[in-house]
Amino acid sequence: MKRQTGQDRSRTSRWRPATQAVRGGTWRSEQGETSEALFLTSGYTYDSAEEVAARFAGEATGMQYSRFQNPTVQMLEERIALMEGAEACKVQASGMAAMTSALLCMLSAGDHVVAGRAAFGSCRWILSNVLDRFGITHSVVDARDNDAWEKAIQPNTKVFFFETPANPTMDIVDLEHVCGLARAHGITTVVDNAFATPVLQRPLDFGADVVAYSATKLMDGQGRVLAGAICGTDAWINGVLSPFQRNTGPICSPFNAWVVLKGLETLDLRAHRQSENALKVARFMEQRGVDVLYPGLPSHPQHNLAMKQMSAAGPIFSFNLADRGQAMALLNAMELCDISNNIGDSRTLLCHPASTTHNNMGPEGRAEAGVGEGMVRINVGLEDPKDIIADLDQALTAVGL
Repeated sequence: MKRQTGQDRSRTSRWRPATQAVRGGTWRSEQGETSEALFLTSGYTYDSAEEVAARFAGEATGMQYSRFQNPTVQMLEERIALMEGAEACKVQASGMAAMTSALLCMLSAGDHVVAGRAAFGSCRWILSNVLDRFGITHSVVDARDNDAWEKAIQPNTKVFFFETPANPTMDIVDLEHVCGLARAHGITTVVDNAFATPVLQRPLDFGADVVAYSATKLMDGQGRVLAGAICGTDAWINGVLSPFQRNTGPICSPFNAWVVLKGLETLDLRAHRQSENALKVARFMEQRGVDVLYPGLPSHPQHNLAMKQMSAAGPIFSFNLADRGQAMALLNAMELCDISNNIGDSRTLLCHPASTTHNNMGPEGRAEAGVGEGMVRINVGLEDPKDIIADLDQALTAVGL
């Protein structure tokens, strides 16, 4: 295989993200296929014993084993890196494989992590039940409070770990301030950018060191496969992350990588249309008197910061009802939209975080993270927003609102 004509990095790095999402990182075989080839192979053959020895010694380029690398997977990595403005990328089997690998590859017993209070439930679980078990401690801060980050720094702090926008409270982190603070103290920032993707926000542009994704979400965007991604410098990706990933095995499958490649081609269109739809739905909910948490609304306390960092506010927001009973009654009253804990899908999906995505945090953990019993999270899809609004309208009426 060879890279598509003109696919040298100096040229493709000048392309805008929407172009890179369609053409970046493309390889073509001697067949000249237009769609990226799917390589379903676990291993590779070699012309000589000396050749395979040279590859394993790092003295020659080429594939060795699909736990290490695969042509389809590498195309996806190159494309995401180009979209992100990163030097390199590694993709993983899932979003949580990405988050776990990004942390474990560089942390050791005795290290300390500062994490944002609002986070996906499994991310908080990793901090409390995996890292702590191996002597890696952490502190949780209100990520919206710039001063809180500096106050939480300890002599052994190695990583700042946070989401922006955060799941499901929609907290916004001041990327420029927090990443600048980290760099001043020699701390590595790991930013979960799954709610935005590089189409809506590029944390590296604001000084982040590492950007991690659940590519299952908007990157695939159609509820088909699991995948994750981690972007950073070439030195960090290949010198710190790759040895960990190569030997622990959280690699993305070629088929899943191919599906995400296809998803990236329409990511720019979907992310912006779903953001437009979400803003219309959020405005309706607010007009109905519902407490809405959406950075795209001027009523959001961090609206200006969000719009400084993002080109649009994304398809996801949360709203607060009276209690768990009312939240579940609303979910049960929906007729068009589905109950699902996934996000980034082309379909409108709703869930009750306290009983699903953040259930494992327990009542105290949820309270600390700002996840109330009446909170509902919605992923606004590509349906006509008038139909989504009509469905929410009848469901709100059904629960007495």
